[in-house]
Amino acid sequence: MKEPKPKSLVKKAPFVGRKEQVKELNLLLNKKSSSLIVINGRRRVGKSRLVREFGSPHNLFVFSGIPITKETTAQTQRQEFARQLNENFSLPGLKADDWGDLFTLLFKQVSKGRMIILFDEISWMGSLDPDFLSKLKTAWDVHFSQNPNLILILCGSVSTWIEANILNSKGFVGRISLKIHLKELSISECNEFLDLLGFKSAPYDRFKILSVSGGIPRYIEEMQPTLGAEDNIRRLCFKESGILFNEFNEIFHDLFSKRSIIYKKIVELLVNGHLDFSEICERLSVEKSGTVSEYLNDLIKARFIRRDFTWNIKNNETSNLSHYRLSDNYIRFYLKYIEKNRGRIEAGHFINRSLSTLPNWLSIMGLQFENLVLNNREFIWRKLNLNPEDIISDNPFFQRKTSKNEGCQIDYLIQTRFNSLFLCEIKFSKQEIKPNVIEEVQEKIKKITLPKGFSCFPVLIHVNGVQENVLERNYFLQCIDFSESLE
Repeated sequence: MKEPKPKSLVKKAPFVGRKEQVKELNLLLNKKSSSLIVINGRRRVGKSRLVREFGSPHNLFVFSGIPITKETTAQTQRQEFARQLNENFSLPGLKADDWGDLFTLLFKQVSKGRMIILFDEISWMGSLDPDFLSKLKTAWDVHFSQNPNLILILCGSVSTWIEANILNSKGFVGRISLKIHLKELSISECNEFLDLLGFKSAPYDRFKILSVSGGIPRYIEEMQPTLGAEDNIRRLCFKESGILFNEFNEIFHDLFSKRSIIYKKIVELLVNGHLDFSEICERLSVEKSGTVSEYLNDLIKARFIRRDFTWNIKNNETSNLSHYRLSDNYIRFYLKYIEKNRGRIEAGHFINRSLSTLPNWLSIMGLQFENLVLNNREFIWRKLNLNPEDIISDNPFFQRKTSKNEGCQIDYLIQTRFNSLFLCEIKFSKQEIKPNVIEEVQEKIKKITLPKGFSCFPVLIHVNGVQENVLERNYFLQCIDFSESLE
């Protein structure tokens, strides 16, 4: 039985959200058989914290792989696992020559009673040993699954490795009880997090913070409530000691190792806006190929980019046309403003610089805010009183210029089964939105090829209000204040 440990004197950050995931995990406690769980998701998104919160009332044992460097070998990973076995169960002098022996020894300690085991950063732990997965599979079949009260959780940030070697592996078919892909916190959960940290700032400043951090809990917990949004961003991004100053290189090394350079080139192309497949290949100076598609799919799995398909409004068929966009707010901010200024940041040139003086600050913040809206689109549905089952398509929408049609780009378009279109214009501004937005949207609607019997309703999404003369013209179906999504 696990010995009680002294309570830590370190105050933990608040645990916010993840209610659905905790509910799913708790349901497994009612099973009469063992459970194998796989949790993946972006670095810093809170995978380990979720497991620790779920497992804390029970006997939870955590084993973690060590970051892979030039010096790391399969043997050093086994040695670290043996060290953690000793730490958890007081088993000194263990040999670390074979994963099968280590797994068997672990099972002897957890063979009876409610036991929860976490193998954290599973790709670090096993990717250097070609026998790791086969021996893990055998250990599950022969040993771990024999304790009906045991839950084994495999967790990691390298989604591509987990999908290829576990989720899509024949060896683990039929053995996995639950798969969780952990995503960013929602806007309202981020706001709750900031409240619990003691923030008193206005919605516009909170959106500044979230536009840089996204909904990544680890980034948000580093925010200091006594500082304003810009001061926090400067402290974390524009100081050599800031956590977000060096985070990018760690992310890409962890996920993509030797191939990180090509992945980085792709995301750099998407910093200033979306591109289609042909444009990406052209700017990489490579032929269109399945290899490039594979790279893009890997970045999608890592949730760094998104592929948005447009569609035919008349018959609702998904088009072959698609755009790739950078959907990770931190990565865009890093590539746009931190990497290009690393030398000047290290020299202290940004200590007192106003962020609004950065090149194209407003347009980049607009793209960041657009990501937040698209990642929390359910709020827009609620404000428009749309039932999810009535929505047949929704995405950023684009129409290529042809001899018959004009080209157009819509921030966010919703199509319902009632032949209704909701054209959403997304604006992020410190000032109230001015009347010229009406002419902008009118021009976009004119360019859409609208089938007979369809209606198009313009919607404005904003943060800091709209001028009275915009409201007086009664052009928009709704002017949605997205700051309400914080509630």
